[in-house]
Amino acid sequence: MTEFGAVAIGASAGGLDAVSKVLAALPENFPHAVIVVQHIAPNAHDALAQRFRRHCRLPVREADDKEPVLPGVVFVAPPDFHLMVEPEMRFSLSRDERVNFSRPSIDVLMETAAEVFFSALTGVILTGASADGAAGLAAIIRLGGRAIVQSPETAEVDFMPRAAIAACPTAEVLPLDGIGPALASSISGASCKPIS
Repeated sequence: MTEFGAVAIGASAGGLDAVSKVLAALPENFPHAVIVVQHIAPNAHDALAQRFRRHCRLPVREADDKEPVLPGVVFVAPPDFHLMVEPEMRFSLSRDERVNFSRPSIDVLMETAAEVFFSALTGVILTGASADGAAGLAAIIRLGGRAIVQSPETAEVDFMPRAAIAACPTAEVLPLDGIGPALASSISGASCKPIS
């Protein structure tokens, strides 16, 4: 059992605003690590972290290879690298082949994070135009974690949420405005407890 939980968020087309809205709802004492994969152009280094930082009370930074996963920090996958969580609670970056036509891949992040955090992981799938993230969210559920999907009606592009719902019929389906508050309500005070 890990000492703290994690939230893995995946988004593609329309995700800049959607991720910003979710992060804006997290309190400054949020005790879990937050890991974001947003599909973006390969040359947009640090642009995501800078953008999300403006909307978030937590520290936001681009994840580095071998950097430890820390509670209360938002880590953003660098463009053109898969972001993985290693068993020793560190990130690793890879230039392996694209998965679902994407690098970074939401599936790669969620599948590796699920094998480290188990029931202490919440996966969130937001707006997007591919099926990336559906298999990763299914892995989170299979290993005891929590799954949240943006309701397709509130997504700028509904293909990704619909694919996730089809793969994970037990996932919680919430409007975009409800996802951040749902994550925030999963904590009790500032203590580092796994998400149940």
